[in-house]
Amino acid sequence: MIVVTAAIAQRNGMVLIARRLDKGKLPGKWEFPGGKTETGEGLEQCLKREIKEELGVEINIQGHFGTSIYEYPFGKIRLEAFSVEFISEEFELKDHSEVRWICVHELDVYDFSPADLPFVESLKDSQR
Repeated sequence: MIVVTAAIAQRNGMVLIARRLDKGKLPGKWEFPGGKTETGEGLEQCLKREIKEELGVEINIQGHFGTSIYEYPFGKIRLEAFSVEFISEEFELKDHSEVRWICVHELDVYDFSPADLPFVESLKDSQR
């Protein structure tokens, strides 16, 4: 099983989402940014590294948000999401075509990667 991390950043009823590039796995899908753990790497260490590599910014991790397990044709993943705060928002996109702050009630409009959908539902439930 591949272990992957994801950042859930929220503020004022909005959440940050990122659109994958139109190449590679899950092209064009929306997701909560993050990435795969490396050998011997802790989850929080992985998420901080991945956000720095993918978006060019630092984050503070505020706590564990949830876990999602999903089996894609290319392999089974365990996605560990964490609530985060961005230290800056001068994004340098490397693995995404765009990032957006959207209202939580707009999440259904976006085509998310299947492993991210449980987090979409949790966010929507928290706004009810």
